[in-house]
Amino acid sequence: MKRISGEDYSGRVNRTPAAERVRYRAEPSVLTALRSPRLLTREALAGIVVALALIPEAIAFSVIAGVDPKVGLFSSFIMAVTIAFVGGRPAMISAATGAVALVIAPVAPTYGMDMFIATVILAGIFQILFAVLGVAKLMRFIPRSVMVGFVNSLAILVFLSQLPHLIGVPWPVYPLVVLGIAILVLFPKLTKVVPAPLIAVVVVTLVVVVARIAVPTVGDQGELPRSLPELFIPHVPITWETFTIIAPFAFAMALVGLMESLMTAKLVDEITDTHSNKTRESWGQGVANMASGLFGGMGGCAVIGQTMINVKASGARTRISTFLAGVFLLVLIVALGDIVALIPMAALVSVMIMVSIGAFDWHSIQPATLRRLPKSETLVMLATVALVVATHNLAIGVIGGVLIASVLFARRVARVVDVRRELRSEGGIAGSLAHYTVTGELFFASSNDLTTLFEYHRDPKHVVIDLTGAHVWDASTVAALDAIETKYAQYGATVEFVGMNPDSQTMHRRLTGELGGSV
Repeated sequence: MKRISGEDYSGRVNRTPAAERVRYRAEPSVLTALRSPRLLTREALAGIVVALALIPEAIAFSVIAGVDPKVGLFSSFIMAVTIAFVGGRPAMISAATGAVALVIAPVAPTYGMDMFIATVILAGIFQILFAVLGVAKLMRFIPRSVMVGFVNSLAILVFLSQLPHLIGVPWPVYPLVVLGIAILVLFPKLTKVVPAPLIAVVVVTLVVVVARIAVPTVGDQGELPRSLPELFIPHVPITWETFTIIAPFAFAMALVGLMESLMTAKLVDEITDTHSNKTRESWGQGVANMASGLFGGMGGCAVIGQTMINVKASGARTRISTFLAGVFLLVLIVALGDIVALIPMAALVSVMIMVSIGAFDWHSIQPATLRRLPKSETLVMLATVALVVATHNLAIGVIGGVLIASVLFARRVARVVDVRRELRSEGGIAGSLAHYTVTGELFFASSNDLTTLFEYHRDPKHVVIDLTGAHVWDASTVAALDAIETKYAQYGATVEFVGMNPDSQTMHRRLTGELGGSV
């Protein structure tokens, strides 16, 4: 059978190694970009913009985690460079993040820096184990409404994270932010050769320096390191007690980081209309976190804001931009720290505000969209946004959204189960056979009420239950069918089940009479 794009005409996915390589092949490739001055320039400029945007956030996340600013900065450098080689999603940026910082914040102040680094390394090991176990494949169970809620909540969080830089600051900050936003909106209409965020940062910085305007700068956020990162081997006792102390924090960090990374990768897939290898991204995140810990970093995961700057605002598409973002970050903080310290926060705030506006799915909240969508879909989206924004924890929001979506789906499916009764003739005797036709999906949510839909005391001695239009999914349904049969036996009637499909028949034959008790 002829195969096209990894699939055959029957619709089955071709999982041969060759087909997998075609499916995940990046376009343009790194080699293509290296041979094209235009593409290479775009990737390099995107890397510079991302590096500039990483500096203040890495410092802020270090403060949240209770560690020195250089811990977050070095972590961002190491993760970006490492994930450029081992990650599964080209052009996605991984660095120190607020979600990870919040999870491991109690470790350093309580147990010390060595235990903190050990926690980061163990989190990387956990993520590699998640990859081996195929956790990335669970992404298919995340509904679109949860994905939309994830995107919208991230956009809101990115915007909210800029408010501290806009409250209680000198008044010149506001016109500078407006200037930056104006450049970001208007400059792409002139040319897209140079990323608009880079122009905004340069222009706003020049205005501040030339006019000697006193506004908060990157240098005010924390001291930039003056040396290269060094190998850091945590001195902790390798005992069960140590493991029990750091394992809960490491597991939470691994789960939150991996979930945020996979969701961000899926978002970039949609923006670029390409596929990425989520399993490779899982173990790539683990390797990057281990490398970060071994060089004294705080670890992290994919960062939505900088990824959107890289992919959407700057147009980057390859691993080159991710690698150069890490390299430029190190050069900026170590060799050009004095210059970087002069960049006004207003310039970076304007970039992040436009990123949040661009990332938000405005179509999802339009009145026409809300009228067309089922109310349950809108509820799931809003619940996901509310949970993420309230907790600042993406894992809680996504898991909560999936649970709510599952419950609503189960309720909706349970309601479509239909039972119809018909009295028929048997052996020439009218009304001597009760024929029930059951249609719908039979599982725990729908089968619990199934036993109440039969007229036991009114039916004749022979009852046929036709399951041609139904499917038996679980033990709860088999138990319900057994209970129906037992109930009829109490009235001296016999029950015959007909029309089961092969899967339902196998499930029923294996479990019937083995579940104990009756309803």
